[in-house]
Amino acid sequence: IIMTSLDEICENVKMGREYALLGNYDTALVYYQGVLQQIQKRLQTLNHDSETRSLWQGVRQELSQEYEYVRDITTTLASFKIEGSYTAPPQRGRGFEEPTRDPDVWPPPTPAEQPQPRAPLNKRNPPRVANVRPSPNQPSERRAGVRNNVGASNQRQVEPKRPMDKVKKVGRSNSPKRQQPNENKDEKRFDPTGYDKDLVESLERDIVQRNPNVHWCDIAGLGEAKKLLEEAVILPLLMPDFFKGIRRPWKGVLMVGPPGTGKTLLAKAVATECKTTFFNVSSSTLSSKYRGESEKLVRLLFEMARFYSPSTIFIDEIDSIGSKRGSGDEHETSRRVKAELLIQMDGVEGATGGDDATKMVMVLAATNFPWDIDEALKRRLEKRIYIPLPESKDREALLKINLKEVELAEDVNLAMIAEKLEGYSGADITNVCRDASLMAMRRRIAGLKPEEIRNLSQSELHLPTTGEDFIEAMRKVSKSVSSQDLEKYEKWMNEFGAA
Repeated sequence: IIMTSLDEICENVKMGREYALLGNYDTALVYYQGVLQQIQKRLQTLNHDSETRSLWQGVRQELSQEYEYVRDITTTLASFKIEGSYTAPPQRGRGFEEPTRDPDVWPPPTPAEQPQPRAPLNKRNPPRVANVRPSPNQPSERRAGVRNNVGASNQRQVEPKRPMDKVKKVGRSNSPKRQQPNENKDEKRFDPTGYDKDLVESLERDIVQRNPNVHWCDIAGLGEAKKLLEEAVILPLLMPDFFKGIRRPWKGVLMVGPPGTGKTLLAKAVATECKTTFFNVSSSTLSSKYRGESEKLVRLLFEMARFYSPSTIFIDEIDSIGSKRGSGDEHETSRRVKAELLIQMDGVEGATGGDDATKMVMVLAATNFPWDIDEALKRRLEKRIYIPLPESKDREALLKINLKEVELAEDVNLAMIAEKLEGYSGADITNVCRDASLMAMRRRIAGLKPEEIRNLSQSELHLPTTGEDFIEAMRKVSKSVSSQDLEKYEKWMNEFGAA
């Protein structure tokens, strides 16, 4: 009996939606009313099954919304008919009369712009019943169904498609987790008109970060780089009247340096401190297997950045996207992507309001191979700054940041440890701290069986880290940047640097 009832409910819902899509709104309302009555009867039998009852309540709520939407459409259409009989201008001296027409001849299509009776009730699954007219090319069975009564349509055999899955799917759409993205209704959203909606959604989901939550105090040292980025991005927002004309903000900044020196952290700190929308881009983000899709992604990225301005586009490892053109192994697709990137970067200033700093789009790029970047891209990245290895005092500050939650023994001298870490990058120092903080735990569980390790208390594991632990960690973790690499960076900066 239950399965028969479920099949009947699913069949009636399908018929009601189908008649609504075909424009037969009165018949659709009859089906919706019958379905709501059936669900109400089912709810009265589910007093002891709270989980199933909540699912059916969600189904009833969504179908009630669809019923109200279709009823509003019928009310609006009825008001048009009443108004048309009085407000239409007379024709050739006679009153307005609706001409008779053959019922088998379809009327002309309605205009494209129609007043919307109300906004869609469900953003994920909006009812598709407004302004839909059956096509004259449809099969005769379907056209006849629009003019016939409800009983005639019951002769059609429709196979039910997994009714329980349908009910559960509708019920889940009303859960609190699904409704969370719609809580900030005042937040402006990019209009995907003219673009592929899936591309827009993927960029907003994977790229846009409105608060990376990384501050200047989270980055040790790099005072010169912070000062220059502050002047390039933050000050134009604080003093927009000053940064005009020849003082207009920099539209492109390139950070050059060995890996692990904090280039990505600097970019996130810029977005956090100046409250701009942060677009984190990599080569995989702008890649597609379809011809012409990558160029569309580049253009869409900059259009979205202008819409959410002020914004920061951070392109990590830009040498993978903007390598030198003209090489023998360069693919045609790669060349087109570079050309579109150059065009969009050149058009950032003019398209964002000229000297208006509040509509600024800053392109912030980072690379470990600056000598592979195309000359035209290098010209558009007007400021080129070097992110060096940390100095002694910066290494000590980085040790304090990494070890702020670690208990240290009395024999730990961070200044002396910082001196021994000369030539280490920021990432290398972080690895040393991580390895040293695990040394005490390793000594405690040495020789124990898994069951004995599981029974250890927290106080037995949280032992202070000693100076000997840091020495042992430095033996295990070597520096990742050679002196030859540093010479190449310094030579390139002496030739092309613009700090």
